[in-house]
Amino acid sequence: MSGLPPGPPPEPGLHLVATPIGTARDITLRALDTLRAADMLLAEDTRTLRKLMEIHGIPLAGRPLWSYHDHNGARVRPKVLEALAEGRSVAFASDAGTPMVADPGFDLARAATEAGHKVTAVPGPSAPLVALSLAGLPTDRFLFAGFLPPAQGARDTALRDLAGVPATLVFFETAKRSLPMLNHCVAILGDRDAAICRELTKKFEEVRRGRLSDLIAGCEDDPLRGEVVVVIDRARDTADAEDVEDAMRRALETMRVKEAANTVAEAFALKKRDAYQLALRLSNEE
Repeated sequence: MSGLPPGPPPEPGLHLVATPIGTARDITLRALDTLRAADMLLAEDTRTLRKLMEIHGIPLAGRPLWSYHDHNGARVRPKVLEALAEGRSVAFASDAGTPMVADPGFDLARAATEAGHKVTAVPGPSAPLVALSLAGLPTDRFLFAGFLPPAQGARDTALRDLAGVPATLVFFETAKRSLPMLNHCVAILGDRDAAICRELTKKFEEVRRGRLSDLIAGCEDDPLRGEVVVVIDRARDTADAEDVEDAMRRALETMRVKEAANTVAEAFALKKRDAYQLALRLSNEE
């Protein structure tokens, strides 16, 4: 315990409470105050929030604790809005990290705002920001892209859209899908500097840094486990000819000549005609 007296009870409205991403002690005093005194509690998984509250000695004390997630949101949301209309304080906590960062809650926050209710954030842990601070890549401009689509076609389209973004890219991924995801990234984005951050703030926290090709080789030898954040550097201003050729060869493994040429041209800001000629030459060498 901090020895500080509890803060004032939360005002009526929706309070978006960030929770630890691994270590239970990574929670703010204000978050504890809000969870302790809110009239009503919402959580993606009520068991997770109940356990966190038990760790910090916060009793439920007969207050309603409801589950709120993507599958029941349409049914639960009107009841939450009714509670807000009655002047109650509602705390919504994610399972881990900041609500609505690759978590449910957007529709609820928007509906509460449109209904004229107060919506406020109780800030705290966020896996994308922790990964950025550890990756060793530029942080002046970044784009959080969440999870890439599982289907190959949709994933390739998403990566092509991101290829020319002048910012560090941050992704969530499961350990099981990380290797295929990295292979798609190197094929479409090129062999950029990157970092794999896993089990952040936990006992077995690990950060692997290097070129995407190096990280792929490392994952083949030592498969990833646990929760993963992938951070990838922005495209370089000038492309190395060897990198372009390597990216084209990788693209040709899964794409037709024209598609591979367009993909690599976007990733390296090349003229499409030059990229097509390279793709044609490399495909004829096979």
